[in-house]
Amino acid sequence: MNISNLLERNARKYPYQEAIISGEQRVNYFELDQQVNKFASALKQQGISAGDKVVLFMPNTPEFVIAYFAVLRLGGIIVPVNAKLTGKEVHYILEHSDARAFIAHELLFDAVSGVQGEDLLLIKTGKGRDSWKSFEQLLANGESESIACTLSEDDEATILYTSGTTGKPKGVLFTYRNILSAAIMMCVEMEMKPESRILHMMPLSHSAPLHLFLVAGTYVGASHVLSPTFTPEALLRLVEGEKVTHFFGAPVAYLFTAKMPTIESYDLSFMKFWVYGGAPLSQPEVALIKEKFNTDRLCCVYGLTEAGPTGTLLLANEHSGHAGSIGKRGALGTEIMIADDEGKELPPGEVGEILLYGEGNMKGYYKDSEKTNEAYHNGWLRTGDLARRDEEGYIWIVDRKKDLIISGGVNIYPKEVEEALIAHPAISEAAVIGVPHPEWGETVKAYIVSNEKFEDVKETCQTFLSGKLAFYKIPKLYEAVTELPRNATGKILKQVLRDGNKSGVAK
Repeated sequence: MNISNLLERNARKYPYQEAIISGEQRVNYFELDQQVNKFASALKQQGISAGDKVVLFMPNTPEFVIAYFAVLRLGGIIVPVNAKLTGKEVHYILEHSDARAFIAHELLFDAVSGVQGEDLLLIKTGKGRDSWKSFEQLLANGESESIACTLSEDDEATILYTSGTTGKPKGVLFTYRNILSAAIMMCVEMEMKPESRILHMMPLSHSAPLHLFLVAGTYVGASHVLSPTFTPEALLRLVEGEKVTHFFGAPVAYLFTAKMPTIESYDLSFMKFWVYGGAPLSQPEVALIKEKFNTDRLCCVYGLTEAGPTGTLLLANEHSGHAGSIGKRGALGTEIMIADDEGKELPPGEVGEILLYGEGNMKGYYKDSEKTNEAYHNGWLRTGDLARRDEEGYIWIVDRKKDLIISGGVNIYPKEVEEALIAHPAISEAAVIGVPHPEWGETVKAYIVSNEKFEDVKETCQTFLSGKLAFYKIPKLYEAVTELPRNATGKILKQVLRDGNKSGVAK
């Protein structure tokens, strides 16, 4: 079984079922399969063959879906990249992935119009330009005759690039087995069926939207509703208008939408699973969303790109009293363990690293065997997340392992300090890092984004934190900034903050 087979099967089994809905455009599974054959044929005519890497730089559009399946149908390896990346970042991925073709959407073309390469096939949607061929023209000239993909589950399928918060992005290489394991997990856990209608607003270049929702939905023959961007208004309109049954979004998508004054005028009753991931929601935030969305179907998924993503689940009925945790069991086909540095499982209450085991775990980092070996311990994937289990078995993430600060031999978790700081009414964001100290090894420094100017940032923050945190956790150093450095996915780049402190040692 491979992903191309899923689409072929649906074209035979559900030919008139809506496969893609995008604005006024509606394409059934038979039509989609035909378009995929035609584009795969066109790519083949241009010299693309099995094993070739094809980089995809597109928002959530029908062209993304067609190109995705067409590359896999040829036996190629698809490399979807974030639509928010800069031209320089895309260029790095093109070189690192050994790309043979680059397909860009005209909405994003300005960022990559300068890309060149004698051996690189360049394709853009809309009109062709210079050495760039037209996506639509290639599609029109392709042949609809079926192209058989005979790859097995152990063959390589996809490279997804990490966000690069600690350095250059790493290419996460997946086999069909890895992806299908993650997809089947989501089908079972979130009860996907041919009648399901899945809304895609989060970027399909990310592992969760792509593998857990696009591939999973295709596995069962569900309908895919595509939106190139997220807005609260579009979310509500599409859920009501298309009778959406499944949606995955970042917590911020839910919180922004919950604040819409018109939300109660929309009929959201067809939704069976409101799924969120990427960060936890607190108990008050969960209560707000459940009230505003009028739902008891809110579910949390935890995982990471390298795991497929598979990991854990906090189901709808577990949110009461456990919001903020990531659940207590591994998702279907996945095992989870909290372990010490030697890989030994720790008892409840003790902080250790989350390790995951399952067929969703990546084959490895592309062209980086050293980093791949570091990522695994006896077949278990190291997540880099530090967490503890409570007495009921629920898992609570404490922080990222790489962000842990050790001052005077004592562990300090930046996440705890950051949460305490942003409780201040004038502080909108905070990032905490460890900086070198001649006696203590490290000391704590906080970067503050505030809504008002403090006369003395250090005095204001230390006074506010006094009594809320143990003395040794309270930052000794502070810096007020207008914004925190972030990557294209919105993650704070703490490495940039650390690099800014390399020239000096705290006194």
